[in-house]
Amino acid sequence: MQDKSAFTPPSLLLATIALSLATFMQVLDTTIANVALPTIAGNLGVSSDQGTWVITSFAVCNAIALPLTGWFTRRFGQLRLFVGSVALFTLTSFLCGFAHSMTELIIFRALQGFFAGPMFPMCQTLLLVIFPTSKRSMALALLSMVTVVAPIVGPITGGWITDNYSWPWIFYINVPIGIFAAITVWSQLRAREETTTTAPIDYIGIALLVLGVGLLQVVLDKGNDLDWFNAPEIIVMSVISAIALVSFVIWELGENHPIVNLRLFKDRNFAIGTATLTLGYAAFFAINIILPQWLQTQMGYTAIWAGLAAAPMGFLPLLLTAFIGRYAHKVDLRILATLSFMTMGISCLLRAQFNTSVDFRTIAEVQMFMGIGVAFFFMPITTIVLSNLNGAEVAEGSGLATFFRVLGGSFASSLTTWIWSRREVYHHANLTESVTTYNPAAMDYLHKMGGVTQQHLAAVDKTIEQQAYMMSTIDYFWLLGWGFMVLMVLIWFARPPFVRSGVSGAPPAAGH
Repeated sequence: MQDKSAFTPPSLLLATIALSLATFMQVLDTTIANVALPTIAGNLGVSSDQGTWVITSFAVCNAIALPLTGWFTRRFGQLRLFVGSVALFTLTSFLCGFAHSMTELIIFRALQGFFAGPMFPMCQTLLLVIFPTSKRSMALALLSMVTVVAPIVGPITGGWITDNYSWPWIFYINVPIGIFAAITVWSQLRAREETTTTAPIDYIGIALLVLGVGLLQVVLDKGNDLDWFNAPEIIVMSVISAIALVSFVIWELGENHPIVNLRLFKDRNFAIGTATLTLGYAAFFAINIILPQWLQTQMGYTAIWAGLAAAPMGFLPLLLTAFIGRYAHKVDLRILATLSFMTMGISCLLRAQFNTSVDFRTIAEVQMFMGIGVAFFFMPITTIVLSNLNGAEVAEGSGLATFFRVLGGSFASSLTTWIWSRREVYHHANLTESVTTYNPAAMDYLHKMGGVTQQHLAAVDKTIEQQAYMMSTIDYFWLLGWGFMVLMVLIWFARPPFVRSGVSGAPPAAGH
């Protein structure tokens, strides 16, 4: 029997490839520029601190655009929004590569981040629209694979392009992909009918959103560099952001035509699903930050080898995508999410057993094991998030959930570096206390080195620093491991059934 809630494009395969490529390009771009920052800053004649605005400007505008996805969808329609976003993202990618100054690059990166905002939620929505109900789990599994693989490939690709060509090419490679994706998706889905609505624009809501989310993202991106609340600018931005966000929530809940539909959180599955998605992704993101950082700064790995050590995490999601998509709907999705959290939690506890002698193979094997959890993470939780939503709510919910997921990643990025360095200082101080003339073991070690000299004390301090970072890394993985265990409990507050009409992503028209 034909599924009337789905739209069948002339070529389902071609439409799926184009949608996936566009999303892969957008997710890839969130990490590909990171490794090229020193080169970009050097070529454009600015300091490394100024160069980080290439990342911050993208993140700020991306965070602002995501919650607006629902309003954009109602105003322009899902297909026009997606194709327009891809086209403008492609154009600004070209302009980023063509930039001749840091000011130009930051402006174009900000625009690129804004146009990137609706791409993932709209890809999710359109994939669910073109797949029949029986295969929508496959569509979500495919999208989760893209979400996992792209951040892994990003730094490796960015490093390779920067070393072998020049940094503008990390942006230029988006151009052919974006043109192909925009043209293909438009030609495949343009026959699908959509209804748009023109509601009054919530200018106050937009202003509060831009102010609150924008400043919050700047605080998260710059907090570590400016020593957090020891810097007056961080304090001022934090206070203004908090006031703006509280005002935004109050205003939106009382607005007849809100720019962001916060009433979606009244739905239990959306609230629980978004909370677990945000916290789970934050912990997952933290692993992807601390592991390569530890390998490169303390274990002597190059950026490429650190990327290769982390890469096995993406193998099993690639292999399991078809299996998960085909059979996941036959199992309680809370069981799959629990399996995901348990596996990722165990992988963190295994890393907490590492020491400074751990080899590449052991690190890669634990990463591959975690891949099981990653494979079962996005699809069941996304399905739970959208399970009770219908019509235009799906695009709104997808954009809002993606916003919180990205915000969770931003918090993880800032807090991981801060906690890791603070715990290193703590362990370094404790270990240093043992290196005294009253400690026979310490004196014996120094005498074996040739005596108590400045050079030998510096070598001992370097060893202490490495061990302190190892202990800090262990502490953080213990924290992440038990955090995943808590999420195993939280997900069971969601209420089945999880496969309903709303999961179709979007009915034939947003206003029907």
